[in-house]
Amino acid sequence: MSEKKFRSGFVSIVGRPNVGKSTLLNRILGEKLMITSDKPQTTRNRIKGIHNVPGGQIVFIDTPGIHRAKSRLNKFMVEEALSSVQGVDLILFLVDGAVDPEKESGMIKEVLSGVDAPVILVLNKIDLIPKGELLGRMSCYGDTYPFKEIIPVSAGTGDGVEQLVKLVHGLLPEGPCYFPDDILTDVPERFIVAEIVREKIFRLTHDEVPYSTAVVVDSFKERENGVVAISATINVERESQKGIIIGKKGDMLKRIGTQSRQEIERLLDTKVFLELFVRVSGEWSDNSRMLKEFGYE
Repeated sequence: MSEKKFRSGFVSIVGRPNVGKSTLLNRILGEKLMITSDKPQTTRNRIKGIHNVPGGQIVFIDTPGIHRAKSRLNKFMVEEALSSVQGVDLILFLVDGAVDPEKESGMIKEVLSGVDAPVILVLNKIDLIPKGELLGRMSCYGDTYPFKEIIPVSAGTGDGVEQLVKLVHGLLPEGPCYFPDDILTDVPERFIVAEIVREKIFRLTHDEVPYSTAVVVDSFKERENGVVAISATINVERESQKGIIIGKKGDMLKRIGTQSRQEIERLLDTKVFLELFVRVSGEWSDNSRMLKEFGYE
């Protein structure tokens, strides 16, 4: 009896903003690794999530949402997403199942033009699709592009996700174990900490403030008593945004800090002392030097 082959490879998750890419990856990993919110353009960088299955390893790449970019930051985000469809073994193209397929066809054809890797269309949020419309929508997408498969899922409830993972694993080539089997991502803890703080800003503030925010971890040290002391700076573009982040008598900054600290403690499994500062870095999202400083170029 022949030995079962080990399959592994890199799988890019792409799609418009707010279609559930990060939620799907968190669901697959069984851990909250990617930040999420109900606002579009939450994810800014490509982030690898490593998922081990019996007989294989899947390296998922979460990407920023594809949108019409104006600022340097947005252009960086779109370039991150578009470049991720090259040099991978498989692509998951995520769409919002509640959106009319005809509105997505042009973007799908544009993004996948010249792509060599097989593509699975993942029809997300099927819990929001009226009964009786699912098969029609799948058929409509099938006329758009020669997808390897079209899989309906709900990243929010987990419906169909296990089937998707099994399909992905079966389509990967024979390969090595790229990462140790006890890690979830290749990004450093400092990066994840900064993302957690940024997520809390997304969830607790409104309007343009989250999009004008960049978080930089200035120091990350473990003390002799085991407490991890973290200092981070929240960069915004205008004084008015700084006022919103700080809040009346520092109330908003305290809420951001408390919720961030609690999640970071769960991540690190230890006590955390978190100190947050707010700085105005005028128009940083259109400044190439600052973008590089903040890790976006």
